[in-house]
Order: sequence, then structure tokens, then C-alpha cells
Amino acid sequence: MLQDLFMALSSINDYLSIFITWAFVVPFLYNFASTINCRNKHVMYISLVMMLSYTFSLFMFKASFILTGSIYLDLVIADLLTIFTLVRLSYNYKHANATAYYYLILGLTFNAILHMAMHYDYVVLVSYDYWWLWGVYGVGQFSSDLLMAIVLIINKDILGLVKIKKFLFSSQLLQKTTQNK
Repeated sequence: MLQDLFMALSSINDYLSIFITWAFVVPFLYNFASTINCRNKHVMYISLVMMLSYTFSLFMFKASFILTGSIYLDLVIADLLTIFTLVRLSYNYKHANATAYYYLILGLTFNAILHMAMHYDYVVLVSYDYWWLWGVYGVGQFSSDLLMAIVLIINKDILGLVKIKKFLFSSQLLQKTTQNK
């Protein structure tokens, strides 16, 4: 069943790429319009970074402009550059990080891991037969991209990731303070 889904997704890959790119254009336009009179434009800036990243990736691969000889390795590089840009932008920004920022970092990291796994499987191991990783890649990447686009619009912690982050960091701080006493 997962094999059929992956094959269906790969047959409409061009359309999905365009859809996902538009899925990042819409949050940018929404956030641009909704933050015109606001001081905190963090979500608008990170939406801009995501829109530019995905638009550049779409044009890069439509023009067959591949840097490393492997499309998956190029996607890893693009994801890491986007993560670096988001972290740098948020580090220099005076307001607190938006909820969407954490979802973008996690989603791009997840995508980079999937791209690296596909690069290893396809280029290093030279595997051309379908197996479960290909299905996880097809469904996982699309779901991650769609979730990131949705969170950019609503800017809500829909999976509880920020709550988990706060809990983990607060428990580490408590452990450090009790150990110092």
C-alpha cells in the first residue's frame, strides 16, 4: 500500500512541488498583510525565508541546476542553509521566537535527514528497488512541508512541540540548580 502511494506521489512530483511552493507563498502574503501595523514581524520574516528557499529550490531543480550531482544532497544543502538563515535571523531579532520558528527548524531538520537517507540509499548503496524508506520519504516530506506551511499561518503549537521544549529545558535548569547546591 505504501509502495502504491509512493509511486502515485512520484508520478505527480512536479505538481506537488509547485503546490508546496505555493503553500509557502500564501503564509508569507498572509503574514505580510497581517503584520503591517505590528512591531513583531518575526513570523513574516521567517515566512519570507521559507518562501524564498522553496521558490529557489523549485526553480533550481526545474532548470536542472544541480550542485553536487545528487538531487538529494542538494536538498540537504538547501535545508541546512535555510536552517542557518532562520537561526541567524532569529538570533539577531529582538522579539521572542514565534512558535512557527520551532516547527520550521524541526521540519527542515526532519526533511534534511530524509533527504540524506535517500541520498545514501540511492547514490551510495545504488538501490533502485522500492522499500519502506521510499514510502516514509514520500509521505514524510510532504507531510512535514504541509505542517510547516500551516503553522506559519496559524502560529499555534498544534503538536505541543514548544511545550515539550519548555518542559525539557525547565527540567534541565532545575537539575543544574539542585546539583550546584
